[in-house]
Amino acid sequence: MTLDSRLPTPDFWTRRRVVVTGGAGFLGSRVVAKLQERGCNEIFVPRSKDYDLREKGAIVQLYEDSHPDIVIHLAAVVGGIGANQKYPGKFFYDNAIMGIQLIEQARQLGIEKFVCVGTICAYPKFTPVPFKEDDLWKGYPEETNAPYGLAKKMLLVQLQAYRQQYGFNGIYLLPVNLYGPGDNFDPEFSHVIPAIIKKFVDAKRRGDKKVVAWGTGEATREFLYVDDAAEGIVLATERYNKPAPVNLGAGQEIKVKDLVHLIKDLVSFQGNVEWDSSKPDGQPRRMLDTVRAKREFGFEAKISFGEGLRNTIKWYQEYIKK
Repeated sequence: MTLDSRLPTPDFWTRRRVVVTGGAGFLGSRVVAKLQERGCNEIFVPRSKDYDLREKGAIVQLYEDSHPDIVIHLAAVVGGIGANQKYPGKFFYDNAIMGIQLIEQARQLGIEKFVCVGTICAYPKFTPVPFKEDDLWKGYPEETNAPYGLAKKMLLVQLQAYRQQYGFNGIYLLPVNLYGPGDNFDPEFSHVIPAIIKKFVDAKRRGDKKVVAWGTGEATREFLYVDDAAEGIVLATERYNKPAPVNLGAGQEIKVKDLVHLIKDLVSFQGNVEWDSSKPDGQPRRMLDTVRAKREFGFEAKISFGEGLRNTIKWYQEYIKK
């Protein structure tokens, strides 16, 4: 396959210093590992105790300390439906202000490239499936996570405006829901898969007779294994230099109801599932069109959904024994 974008030279990473915000986190640690595998020896991971990325002064200090050629911005305040409903102001402000100031200071310093990882929550609530990047502006996001989705979406606007006015090379990626070992299993902030896994594993350990699941189970979701997402981000950093946003996904859709029963079977939970329809379903359907990522920088998901779920369940079962 011939890629539209120029392939990187063999010394692409050995010659560059990289800042990875959120680089100690669930996704970020995988991105850092991928960079190291490719020979990148100068990777700076800012920690929140040292750099509050909501503060301009901290960002200025970060760039002075690290002198990056490339910034990969993964840091975000994230959570499931419940957390988005409880903290909409925080989710909007923290995510917007971090990204806006990181991009602006990078622009002022002439940093070579800025890679911004956005969110699937930026898409309109009712988007034709599969979601195509050109549909991103055809409606308002699903209400429960709109503040978060819009905050991240504004960073795409900023990067495109900066490319037009200043020639600043910023790219914007839209990964679908991530999952995998090391995910956040905190009930208040976890996303769909870790939340469901935790419910079934914990219920089985306690000998519970039932598990209560949120919503109706009729909504659909797509999930991308975290290591696949990291590979997509690194490939885009190497090969993609255009203003259009790019989806990162696996191209498979599953009903939440089917997901719940799949995890129930994998955990071998023998009780019943009850649905609390007073809780929101979130966006009705979610699956990405992944043609652009394959065409532009050769990205395709590799890990099957079954394998990914088994890896994640095993990790959590071992984690709670510690």
